[in-house]
Amino acid sequence: MEGLKPAYEQAPCQIVIKYNKNNLNFEQSDSIFILCLKNKEIVAFLEVHNLSANINGKEILNDLCIGMDRGQVHAIMGPNGSGKSTLANVIMGHPKYSVTSGSILVDGENILELSTEERAKRGLFLGFQYPTEIPGVGYSHFLRNAYNILNKSLSGKQENREVFLTVKEFHEYLKKNLDNVGLQTTFLSRYLNEGFSGGEKKRSEVMQMLVLKPIIAILDEPDSGLDIDAIQAVAEAINILISTGAGILIITHYARILRYLSKLDKVHVMSKGQIIKSGGKELSEELEVKGYGWIGLSDDSSTQQSSKL
Repeated sequence: MEGLKPAYEQAPCQIVIKYNKNNLNFEQSDSIFILCLKNKEIVAFLEVHNLSANINGKEILNDLCIGMDRGQVHAIMGPNGSGKSTLANVIMGHPKYSVTSGSILVDGENILELSTEERAKRGLFLGFQYPTEIPGVGYSHFLRNAYNILNKSLSGKQENREVFLTVKEFHEYLKKNLDNVGLQTTFLSRYLNEGFSGGEKKRSEVMQMLVLKPIIAILDEPDSGLDIDAIQAVAEAINILISTGAGILIITHYARILRYLSKLDKVHVMSKGQIIKSGGKELSEELEVKGYGWIGLSDDSSTQQSSKL
């Protein structure tokens, strides 16, 4: 990689990769994964440094380090209860989790003190594992307000954000994205997630992602509970966002959705609140075939309840 000046040293959690940000010239296929960064000049768009977090005093994340940049696609896999959903929620600022140490940097800014709304304005998006029904909040109205708010904060960071002057123009934009995920236009007249089936909620989450155009989208098990056709539809919607240059972090138990993605830079295995192994797409296939036993882990069904943490 031209201009890259790496230096490797041991950090408490992972290998550190250092480089001079003024000499960046990455090719699309380089797939740089920054695990733990001590050099504050290094800028991946999203950087998680030595993050520890708990809920009600129970530690879930333990000195975790991970980072990804715009245009990269990463997947996190791991046994139930390993902290995958917790990581997603902590990045977005869910109030039920307490961060005890570490930092979360977005474009070089530590966002730990920011509200969830402010984090979204920085370009982050979370697709929920269990979307909540919100009676009284119109689906179309919600998306238009959210899009307008994000346009003000992200217009200087993204060149592909349309400006819609009329409600009709935005409605046509929504209809196009509904088509992309296989939802009917009647959804626009419904309340947010109210009465949606499990599959419709999953499609709705990725449709919101397409509409809002985040810089980094975190998708928490977008394939859970879906049949093969729905998984393909969700994957194609993710591919549309990938084509815009956004970064995608997918949390999943299965390799099947990853097979439909147009690219996949890194696969990480998470256990006991840490990233313990990383590799390419072949790692997800190996986990699909062998499970977690070959790397010293187990996926005990008794941890199902803790998997919601």
